[in-house]
Amino acid sequence: MAGLSVETEDVAQRLREAMKGGVLSFPVTSFAPDGELDLAAYRAYLTAQFATSPGAVFPACGTGEFSGLDEDEYRAVVATTVEVADGRLPVVAGTGYGWAQALRFARIAEEAGADALLVMPHYLVEASQDGLVEQLRRIAGGTRLPLIAYQRGPVTFTPEGLRRIADIPTVIGLKDGHSDLDRLQRLTLAAPDGFLFFNGAATAEIQARAYATVGVPAYSSAVHAFAPEIANTFFHALRDGDDATVHKLLRDFYVPFVELRDRVPGYAVALVKAAARLRGLAVGPVRAPLTDPGPADLAELARILDDGLNLVGAVRQRV
Repeated sequence: MAGLSVETEDVAQRLREAMKGGVLSFPVTSFAPDGELDLAAYRAYLTAQFATSPGAVFPACGTGEFSGLDEDEYRAVVATTVEVADGRLPVVAGTGYGWAQALRFARIAEEAGADALLVMPHYLVEASQDGLVEQLRRIAGGTRLPLIAYQRGPVTFTPEGLRRIADIPTVIGLKDGHSDLDRLQRLTLAAPDGFLFFNGAATAEIQARAYATVGVPAYSSAVHAFAPEIANTFFHALRDGDDATVHKLLRDFYVPFVELRDRVPGYAVALVKAAARLRGLAVGPVRAPLTDPGPADLAELARILDDGLNLVGAVRQRV
């Protein structure tokens, strides 16, 4: 990475340590039953989340319905996260769209006290490597916050493109959502020493072992947003080489959850919120164009969640 400032290197190092020590948490955003932002509920939800010792928190990202928030709501969500985190763990806020809008959100996050930004895929258009690099250059030029690029959907970096974004002084990492391990291996080999990589596959635990084989052990966990007991048990089993526990959780919880998730577009977020509500968390509904699951899917989700929690209970009794 090209000439990181002391401040940027400090954030990168904090994230490097966070990736080793705990799940990367992507919290949902709490809405009231009428769909309005509910900051009191969000604050209580975050307090419960942080009590489970995640390594870092990524508010207002995909799971947090970034695309459904206006600028004032975004400011409130990021500021509340920073307040509740109180310096105990890194806060990486989402930003996105074209570079002009991404900069507006980036500056809000900077003012709100975020430590870094996850630059989510731009909207709709396809882009060349030159365009993808310029997008990040423009954002980096307007904020002091370190940036993590997110390749997914229309965003895909080549090894040469990766080298070029790594030369931008505040770009510290890449989150991958394509799950093309051949391509990802080439990117890790092209990256400079110290560049951060994250597994950003949907329900990333499913592919965590495969990502680790190409040098990307860190992953985001949407499951942590509603069942930190399950997410943490999986994380520690994977880290400690407890293959039996990893296998049981994948077979009896994660795979059934993913099969339900894949039935309806948008369930990657809607099921997470629904599961949080089943746990008694006041997170409210999703915002359109997402839709909440109906009664049959909710009943199946409850069964899957119970199976996961029972498995974790059995693991904890065995230890």
